[in-house]
Amino acid sequence: MSVPTPTHNPFQSFWMAGYECTDQQNCFGHRVDFLPLTGHLQLIEQDYQDLQSFNLGTVREGIRWSQVEKAPYQYDWSTVAEMLAAGQRNGIQQVWDLCHFGYPDDLTPLHPMFARRFAALCRAFVAFYRSVRPADELIVTPINEVSFMSWLGGDARGTVPYCVGQGWEVKYGLMRAYIEGVAALREADPTVRIMTTEPLIHIVPPLNASRADKQRAKEFTEHQFQAVDMLCGRMCPELGGKPEYLDILGFNYYYNNQWELHTHHRLNWVNEPYDPRWKPMSALLRMAYKRYRKPIVLSETSHPGMDRPSWMQMVGEECVQVLRQGIPLWGVCLYPILDRPDWDHLDRDWHRSGLWDAVLRPDGPPVRVLHEPYAEALREAQALVEPWLTTAPAATELATLSAL
Repeated sequence: MSVPTPTHNPFQSFWMAGYECTDQQNCFGHRVDFLPLTGHLQLIEQDYQDLQSFNLGTVREGIRWSQVEKAPYQYDWSTVAEMLAAGQRNGIQQVWDLCHFGYPDDLTPLHPMFARRFAALCRAFVAFYRSVRPADELIVTPINEVSFMSWLGGDARGTVPYCVGQGWEVKYGLMRAYIEGVAALREADPTVRIMTTEPLIHIVPPLNASRADKQRAKEFTEHQFQAVDMLCGRMCPELGGKPEYLDILGFNYYYNNQWELHTHHRLNWVNEPYDPRWKPMSALLRMAYKRYRKPIVLSETSHPGMDRPSWMQMVGEECVQVLRQGIPLWGVCLYPILDRPDWDHLDRDWHRSGLWDAVLRPDGPPVRVLHEPYAEALREAQALVEPWLTTAPAATELATLSAL
């Protein structure tokens, strides 16, 4: 088998759907499991069929590591097999997260066996997947949002290992596992495609800031690239990162991904009194592309509440700006596609951020209710972007790369 070339776009559709699949331990130490909680496991046939009217042919799913590996090196793939079968029946391409948010009960990123166990999981997943799908293109995100999970578990005590001031140590442990996992995946199957999914952020200094604060904001913004820099060997080369491990660069971008240094005040975007320090999404994606020169995907994006349509309109317009510049933007994933609760307060806080809202009932999974304004905005965004997907970008890219 040959190693895939970076110019080959493996995605079945440009517009994608993401199902919240966290299985982490939340801030109270309780294990959460969102696939059954949102009803996706129970209603996967309906969920996949509902995607058809929006031409969402590719989805992000998660195996839920804590559920697959209940005991060390013993794997139960039965639920994943059922999900794979549902995807095949409905013509849906599935991109798989091996570690979204959550680890087995006996592991944390600081555990000395964490990387070894994760690499073993990667090998076992490829063996299982190829046993049922010998010829399909396999796209994998080894670990989702290393940067965010390093902060949540290493600095904010929001999940395992519930630390303060150890964000770097958690990030280092996660990236050791990530790199060993990619090596294991490629050893088992050189054709596996790797998609990173890191937050895309912008941190600004306060108004009338000192030179030191301006420099500090710039450095903190730069830290968002540490995980990918480790993966390709630019940083911490002792971990074994390599340039060829960079394949598809996914960036997760939400309305609260831009904030002020020190105060952490979220920058207002165009739906509110506008903050001139806000950077357009296209500018941030362009910055990331210039750094790595690899195809990019907006691997997560959404907005809670009534501003969902405005956010979707903005995403469509900004995607056009990216594509006009000849940057290889290969897709946009609406995440979450279904409404979800808050990780820490499961009973009362549902985000209302999906294309479908969830109506809770005492017995059975939540009922899906399409949010019509969001749906209309999505169709308009698709129509806006479509002409730029049907034109050959190669000539435009050659003309613009030198100017980027």
